[in-house]
Amino acid sequence: MSLFIRLHPADDVVIARAQLMSGTTVDGVAVRGLVPPGHKVATRAIQAGDPVRRYNQIIGFASAAIQPGEHVHTHNLNMGPEKGNFARDYAIGQDVKPEAPRKQATFMGIKRSDGRVATRNYIGVLSSVNCSATAARAIADHFSKRNNPAALANFPNVDGVVALTHGTGCGMDTEGLGMKLLERTLAGYATHANFWGVVVVGLGCETNQLNTWLAHSSLREGDTLKVFNIQDTGGTRLTVEKGIALIEEMLPRANQVKREPCSAEHITVGLQCGGSDGYSGISANPALGAAVDLLVQHGGTAILSETPEIYGAEHLLTRRAVKPEVAQKLIDRIHWWEQYTEINGGEMNNNPSPGNKAGGLTTILEKSLGAVAKGGTSNLQAVYEYAEPVNTHGFVYMDTPGYDPVSATGQVAGGANLICFTTGRGSAYGCAPSPSLKFSTNSALWKKQEEDMDLNCGEIVDNGVSIAEMGQRIFEMILKAASGEPTKSEKHGYGQNEFVPWQVGAVM
Repeated sequence: MSLFIRLHPADDVVIARAQLMSGTTVDGVAVRGLVPPGHKVATRAIQAGDPVRRYNQIIGFASAAIQPGEHVHTHNLNMGPEKGNFARDYAIGQDVKPEAPRKQATFMGIKRSDGRVATRNYIGVLSSVNCSATAARAIADHFSKRNNPAALANFPNVDGVVALTHGTGCGMDTEGLGMKLLERTLAGYATHANFWGVVVVGLGCETNQLNTWLAHSSLREGDTLKVFNIQDTGGTRLTVEKGIALIEEMLPRANQVKREPCSAEHITVGLQCGGSDGYSGISANPALGAAVDLLVQHGGTAILSETPEIYGAEHLLTRRAVKPEVAQKLIDRIHWWEQYTEINGGEMNNNPSPGNKAGGLTTILEKSLGAVAKGGTSNLQAVYEYAEPVNTHGFVYMDTPGYDPVSATGQVAGGANLICFTTGRGSAYGCAPSPSLKFSTNSALWKKQEEDMDLNCGEIVDNGVSIAEMGQRIFEMILKAASGEPTKSEKHGYGQNEFVPWQVGAVM
């Protein structure tokens, strides 16, 4: 097996498969010093200020002269004097391709009365504000399969009762962006196909008033949606008792669902990567991209997100945009993020994280180029803002932060009924009410944290498994998870604490 990976003939660097010792020969040059696995080695002399390419794309600029065989990382590579603000060739629509012949596949889904199809069957307890979070959790705790298994013993078709609480809902502008995002997120969860019914608990005096939220979201109470306040109910104990009683009324009807064959067109996957490393863009991300292309061919939907983590690679998406206005909306969101980070005293290269850098990723440009690979090669059909309902089939984009729980929360609010999550460092994550599949980018992680990972994509690097073959495995795993097969994170009980709506604006 080769000691290195060359991703493109025009690249200035190769990637170490294992730790390289000084004097080792890679791609015809002698390594200078130690280079950790997943990190980059220069294959030619690079002058200070010159661009450095990986994937035949600019990942940064040499901050000092780099000799052949040198380790290329934060000590000699940065975003350049313009901090990454160099011209991209957006080439809008240039790579749009004819639609592939439609394929047919099925999974065992749960058909709702409105025609939507669920992959899970939960009852949810949402809080309008942090002040009602304790009561919401107490309601859900009564139905805990671990602590009170008798509560759901007679309802085997109900996957559980989960409380999704958060740290905001008050001390904010009632008409501001932050409130709009929170209202949209809660509405998306309250109507999510994977919830048979939802109870929403408020305090009573918060900024996020329940009646206002219902009106703004065009929602109203009914058999599957109940809302009430602690202050109106008479305190915490009575609130918890009322919530338990409401859910007990829902359970017999929620239990009447059954799984039946459904077209894969009803699967909407949120794409995530967290704890990325130097292998992410080589193994798990492109394999997930191959699975996305298969899902799209079957009529399904995939949502790419994390705008700070496509920064510098957005031109690879605009080239696939089916309409100029789709590309422009993405470009506009990129510019919004540049302004947003600047007014908050930051910059786009504050991402990658220390763990990403330890894994071999040097700049946000490099991280983004690998992250975009999760989106495969299908045409970009639409661009959505955070937590907007996704009503387009195919490959789409949603503007979210790069922080995984916040990003996935927006995707699920938009309708994602399954999450696919790649990781190279070992991210621990799950998602309710949508199951989450975890894919390791390297075999070392798989061996160390196999109980958290659903599939080892490190076989691409170690055993020569093709991207296409791994993509097929992922697609088949998506169908099984959507059919009810528990994921590793579900077995561990992840999902309730990972509900994190995007908080924007001043806390008053």
